[in-house]
Amino acid sequence: MILVTGATGGLGHETINFLLTTTPATEIAALVRDVSKATDLADRGVDVRQADYFDYPALVQAFRGAEKVLLVSAVAFTDRAQQHRNVIDAAKEAGVKHLFYTSIQRSSDFVLTEVTESDLATEAYLKASGLVYTILKNGYYFEGLAYLIGREVPDAEIRFPAGEGKIALVTRTDLAAATAALLTSEGHDNQEYTLTGSEAYSFHDIARELSDLAGRPITYTNSEPAPYIAQQVAAGFPEPVANFFAQWGAATRHDMLAGTHDTVERLLGHKPTSLREYLRTTYFPGT
Repeated sequence: MILVTGATGGLGHETINFLLTTTPATEIAALVRDVSKATDLADRGVDVRQADYFDYPALVQAFRGAEKVLLVSAVAFTDRAQQHRNVIDAAKEAGVKHLFYTSIQRSSDFVLTEVTESDLATEAYLKASGLVYTILKNGYYFEGLAYLIGREVPDAEIRFPAGEGKIALVTRTDLAAATAALLTSEGHDNQEYTLTGSEAYSFHDIARELSDLAGRPITYTNSEPAPYIAQQVAAGFPEPVANFFAQWGAATRHDMLAGTHDTVERLLGHKPTSLREYLRTTYFPGT
């Protein structure tokens, strides 16, 4: 049996959707905090199990009978490292054989305080646990652009503190499909994969594509972090969240997210969603 945690979240839910195309529902379990939010999965025959990452006894019970577990990492601004340790320890106690962990892409020494430090700690803990592991270093979601540059097409300018850096953006759907393919195939014992799009894009590229699609000039201007943070706070985001957005800009500027890998393309059997495809369907639906 394959068990997916965070099953009502975006990545977990989409991964289960892809698993259901190749795997009987009776061989899939979903871990959720609130079973009332997973009725669609239960209706399709998925075994919905309840536990919180902080509830160790419930985790052990939920993992019984699972051979593979996909640990979808906890959200930022929580004690991610402790939650992940609980999942790993519970999986081991419950007799799980293989644990997959969704980490974050990194290709330099630059560290995002809210996520990378706990990723590094989790990866080390998992490797020392004795479980068979697969570490998935996921690239930055295309969907995350909504937080960085807004949900609407900019009037004339994108301001973001990314310098001239690039990001190998990938859609959550493509990541979910690739993850499902890894979960249902062999040969991934004690392996690490970086899952990204096939091309890295700068914010100049994003502005250029938006300009072409909108039929008007849209430019990218590198911002210093402080004014960008102030702009996000003025837009209604709490300051810690605005700082977090700016950290992604710094990661981009340091090329932490620029490395492209062909793993997703190989697993999908076709090229992942491109920048233009994503921007067209998201910012210009119906065109």
